[in-house]
Amino acid sequence: MARTYTNPVKTKLAAGEPVLGMSVRLARHPDIARIAKATGHDFLFIDIQHSIYNVETIGLIAQTALAIGLTPMVRVRGIDDPDVSLLLDNCVMGIVYPDINTADEARHAVDICKFPPLGQRSVTGGYPMFDYEGMPLSEAIPLLNDSTLVAVMIETPEGLENVEAIAAVPGIDVIHVGTNDLLVNMGMSGQFDAPEILAAQDRVNRACAANSIFAGCGGNRSVPRQANAVRNGAQFLTTQTDIAFLASAARRWIDDLRTDLAG
Repeated sequence: MARTYTNPVKTKLAAGEPVLGMSVRLARHPDIARIAKATGHDFLFIDIQHSIYNVETIGLIAQTALAIGLTPMVRVRGIDDPDVSLLLDNCVMGIVYPDINTADEARHAVDICKFPPLGQRSVTGGYPMFDYEGMPLSEAIPLLNDSTLVAVMIETPEGLENVEAIAAVPGIDVIHVGTNDLLVNMGMSGQFDAPEILAAQDRVNRACAANSIFAGCGGNRSVPRQANAVRNGAQFLTTQTDIAFLASAARRWIDDLRTDLAG
């Protein structure tokens, strides 16, 4: 019987549905995947650009996510991160590249993430995603190429200026706007409702739609703004970090308790 292996996030995106990811910066235990699923998330956005993780920890989190139908993704340190192939060989289903500014950089991202003929990723055998079964590469490679999601982030005016060319690169699945960094680089820190950043997201949305790929919105930590982003065409969203979820729930609980005691 032929093996099947699909990325739930890619399936939902293709069906026109929004997908929501929890940014993971604090948790080191695989059960963060179970918490993310229980709270309605579709994927994990494990952030090794801004947090210190070892690859074994990421692999364990990814295996748990995979087993429960949650898509494990990693935002890597940059376009030349040496661990991308290793992560993809060990149950990570998607790579998010920060700070992509040119079509050449986007092509390099695809080269690293995809096997020939789409890219230049190296093959191995006995992938854990297939329970270490000795599958013929003629079966494994198409499944892995189809299921691997490649996302690139627009975080600078240069990247925004080149977004149409970036969106046209074969193998790119998502263009994700790093709203915070883009605003900083535009000299507009924190101005999430400024016409310029709304126009930037709209430009990304249109470039993605023109190339039958998907637009993302990140760093925009407001429920109404996130909802508006979806209504306006973004499908791939990061909701909030595990740090912020924990801190906000703890603060709300303590504030409510102190208010009750004071009354």
